[in-house]
Amino acid sequence: MHHANHFYGHAHVLARYCGLGDRHPPRINGYLQHGWNIGDGLAPGHPYAERTPSLLWSEQTRRRAWAVGRRNVVVIGAPFAYLLALRPTEPEPVEREGTIWYPFHGWEGQHVKGDHRELIARIRDTEPGPVTVCLYWHEYGMRRVRRLYEKAGFRVICHGYRGHWWRDTDPLFLDKQLTELRRHKRVASNRLTSAIFYGIAAGCEPAVYGDPMVLADEDPTFGGTARIRRQWPELHGESVHLPTAVATARAELGTDHRCAPAELRELLGWAHLQETDVDD
Repeated sequence: MHHANHFYGHAHVLARYCGLGDRHPPRINGYLQHGWNIGDGLAPGHPYAERTPSLLWSEQTRRRAWAVGRRNVVVIGAPFAYLLALRPTEPEPVEREGTIWYPFHGWEGQHVKGDHRELIARIRDTEPGPVTVCLYWHEYGMRRVRRLYEKAGFRVICHGYRGHWWRDTDPLFLDKQLTELRRHKRVASNRLTSAIFYGIAAGCEPAVYGDPMVLADEDPTFGGTARIRRQWPELHGESVHLPTAVATARAELGTDHRCAPAELRELLGWAHLQETDVDD
């Protein structure tokens, strides 16, 4: 299995949906899109084996992949859409309150440059209720950055470690994220990202505002933040038209392309597996 298929516990969610339990998921026959992006759904610059299927979130992404020469592409919807099918409601619903805010983040290979103090001031001026700041594991591990948000009086959390090279993946990453999103009225970030679309799908009012910050050596191939703001202007601002946001999130997450368990098993190469066939 390509190691990115494990990111955020995506393979684990799909295995649960397919009835294969909570244990280590079997190998996926293909490259699974692991985050919302404006390209062909896959990470730029990574080598891929020819004729191996690309398992993409949306029809829009499939069309872009086709335009750049990828042919063996299948739209299955985002793993988060399958998690919503597994968890349509919370066992003990809580009253939504405040905002969960996701600052744009870096990762092992690229760091983010930006003024966190300026962003904190903007958040304070904008958000009407209590704020939870969810830092990506990369920034959460930076005590200096984490303390800035803590000293501002925000509740600071992290959903867990994404995983890398098949190690240390938190299989409940998306579950933790869904639980937190359902606790909040609003979801916000300084860039349009997967978290915003997840929040909309989970019932939050979205907002995208503030300095988008700069990612070191950011790949400009598909147009970057400038293109995102041009193509999705309706999702940017301190207040966003909710029906439009809901429709856009449904399309970008490929909710209407979500497969039935038997069909998904076939597409992932799991058609003949039973729960007892999956290793611990």
